[in-house]
Amino acid sequence: MFGKASKILQYMRLKVLNDQTQKDNTPSMTVETTPIPTSITKLLEKLEEAFSLCSDFVLREVELAGDVPLKIHIAYINGLVNKQIINEEILKPIMLNTTLEYNDRKVRKQDIISLLSKNLITNSSVEEVEDFNQSLHHILCGYTLIYIDGQSRALKIETQEWETRNVIEPNTESVIRGPREGFVESIGTNIVLLRRKIKNSKLKFESFNLGERTNTNVSICYIEGIAPVEVIKTVKRRLSKIKIDAILESGYIEQFIEDAPLSLFATVGNSEKPDKVAAKILEGRVAILCDGTPFVLTVPNLFIESLQSSEDYYTRSFFGSFNRILRLLAFLTTIFLPAIYVATILHHLTVIPFDLLISVSAAREGVPFSPLIEGLFMVIVFEFLRESGVRMPRPVGQTASIVGALVIGEAAVTAGIVSPIMVIVIALTGICSFIIPSLGDVLPMLRIFFLLGAHQLGYLGILIVLFVLMIHLSSIRSFGVPYLSVLAPTDIKDLKDSIIRTPLWMMITRPEAFNFDHKEDNPRMSEQIIKKED
Repeated sequence: MFGKASKILQYMRLKVLNDQTQKDNTPSMTVETTPIPTSITKLLEKLEEAFSLCSDFVLREVELAGDVPLKIHIAYINGLVNKQIINEEILKPIMLNTTLEYNDRKVRKQDIISLLSKNLITNSSVEEVEDFNQSLHHILCGYTLIYIDGQSRALKIETQEWETRNVIEPNTESVIRGPREGFVESIGTNIVLLRRKIKNSKLKFESFNLGERTNTNVSICYIEGIAPVEVIKTVKRRLSKIKIDAILESGYIEQFIEDAPLSLFATVGNSEKPDKVAAKILEGRVAILCDGTPFVLTVPNLFIESLQSSEDYYTRSFFGSFNRILRLLAFLTTIFLPAIYVATILHHLTVIPFDLLISVSAAREGVPFSPLIEGLFMVIVFEFLRESGVRMPRPVGQTASIVGALVIGEAAVTAGIVSPIMVIVIALTGICSFIIPSLGDVLPMLRIFFLLGAHQLGYLGILIVLFVLMIHLSSIRSFGVPYLSVLAPTDIKDLKDSIIRTPLWMMITRPEAFNFDHKEDNPRMSEQIIKKED
């Protein structure tokens, strides 16, 4: 009886879930349009109202010769356009055309749009615009708009040009072997960098404008037929629900679309390297590009990616696997070593060999603080030094970090504030944290949690904190994919590219974690995907 009731409830739950999924996947939103005034007087009034007190707005009036001269207004923002393109490809053809002859007959007013776009303007990109507000947005994006007296349509000409940073090697993801190019702040350049990596017509880019004041250009990128349809729809849905005045960096978007906003661990990945993002797209992920930042977001994002590097695939599998094992050991060392030291000193002295115990006791002689206070003090001081090294000018910052660590460490030991062993423990902990920079924001908090657990219950406290941490990591998902995928739940097929990297000729299948179509628990995945929206 209870079994039947359970099945009925489960059926009803899945039915409601599927209905909700279909409802969310087909959003209907009506956008109100404002037609372009046909009267040139009203058009100029609306342009003057929109760009009042904007000294960089340029409105150039030109007359097209004929029996009745036709007024044409060319609008653009100075500094966002290439004036040479405007002069050579727009003004020159129009002003040198002294008559309105077209196929030996007088051109009528309704044919002027066709005349300009097909016969006069020599720019490679000419599009018609019918909405006035949309034309204003194009002007602010660096396009040149041509408004014609008596026409309810305008022409959008691609004339964008502004100062951008050159494509250089990113500082956050340095490699010894592999491409040295990195994303820049221009979304157009970033799209080109991805196109160069993946020369395939199935590589799709869909654009959005986010930020009610900034109208920032955002684009999602995926390979049609490889990226799960559920993930693509979810990304679009979450982006469409972002309501904020400004999007100044991709970090704004990340905080709106992530699955576990209260978690220490990021469920949305980011990278400055085109080859790394291209590899993730080929696996079935979706990339999110934001204008004004070199950091490209990728979803879904898994924990195992923190221990991987793009360079692992450019070297032989033995060296790639060794480096991943090294990063795993560094991760365990940087979060556990201070806690193990504190737990051993306070609760488990018997595990220390007698000769070593004498040395430890001698080193701690005269230190007035408990091991917990020592550990917290040194962890915080190390974070001070790391943060100062990042924020200061690069040459000065590196020097300040190194000299500061040496001077403060030596002075603290000499003054008897901390023991020499604690300095060694924190130094080794800090070095290991540099090996996995993608978890740099998480590691200090984890160290403190494990330190507190070790102070209270020793090794048992460390195990309790570890147990809670594993429960948390197992409970979160990234766009429907378990965050600990490959490791938990364990997939034998995906272990070929986990801690151990097999040779490339053995990696013949894409990750099963992103293959939603063949998942038996697909409804549960759908539930996790739409949970964010509910």
